[in-house]
Amino acid sequence: MSILGIDIGGSGIKGGLVDMYTGDLVGDRYRLSTPEDAKPNDVAKVVDQVRAHFEYEGPIGIGFPAIVREGVALSAANIDESWINTNVEKLVGEMTGCPTFVLNDADAAGIAEMAFGAGKSVEHGVVLMLTVGTGIGSAVFVNRHLLPNTEFGHLEIRGKDAERRASDATRKRKNLSWEDWAKRFQEYLNTIEMLIGPDLIIIGGGVSKNPDVFFPYLKVRAKMVSAELQNEAGIIGAAMYAAQKSNLVKE
Repeated sequence: MSILGIDIGGSGIKGGLVDMYTGDLVGDRYRLSTPEDAKPNDVAKVVDQVRAHFEYEGPIGIGFPAIVREGVALSAANIDESWINTNVEKLVGEMTGCPTFVLNDADAAGIAEMAFGAGKSVEHGVVLMLTVGTGIGSAVFVNRHLLPNTEFGHLEIRGKDAERRASDATRKRKNLSWEDWAKRFQEYLNTIEMLIGPDLIIIGGGVSKNPDVFFPYLKVRAKMVSAELQNEAGIIGAAMYAAQKSNLVKE
């Protein structure tokens, strides 16, 4: 059984068909650029283009860069502020003609890593998933149970959102070396460890493709590993969420 998962980010909207039994993508993923203003109708149209690429009709799972409660966006990170209080499930569902289920994008990535990736063997303790790319997303699991919508990328570090100082986009924008960027990210990790004391930290998002270039510069109390599903975790987790909410698989 394959379900379409879509990961909406500040720079790209990517999707893929996911085998619910193995967590593998069925074929290649498909990516389109996020519209420049990232307004609701424009983004929904691109989501439908991704759906059409796969000639897919069925439940769609979407990882979305916001606090999401019952399908409604309550914040907006790296997207237009007009998303706030928008019913994302209704908007995308009407655009695609498919049942749509939406959750926070980092939560989606975390769900995938806990099921099929770096957290699959963890039964107890606190696991923190961080997705580091355009921004910083977070997902927290306590004894494998998700604490949704944590948004720890917006912790204040030196008077700024943490993701404004320590995201991969900031590294690229400021042309920082991996070592210099790691100093910023280390400060962020220190704050996180002080607040929740995780047992395991999983680093995902765009930077997870190159862990060897910055892991040596970081020092944390917790065990820290790179995401095994890398940048596909959000797609896989979104598809899993849709399958669960459609009662196609057990939660």
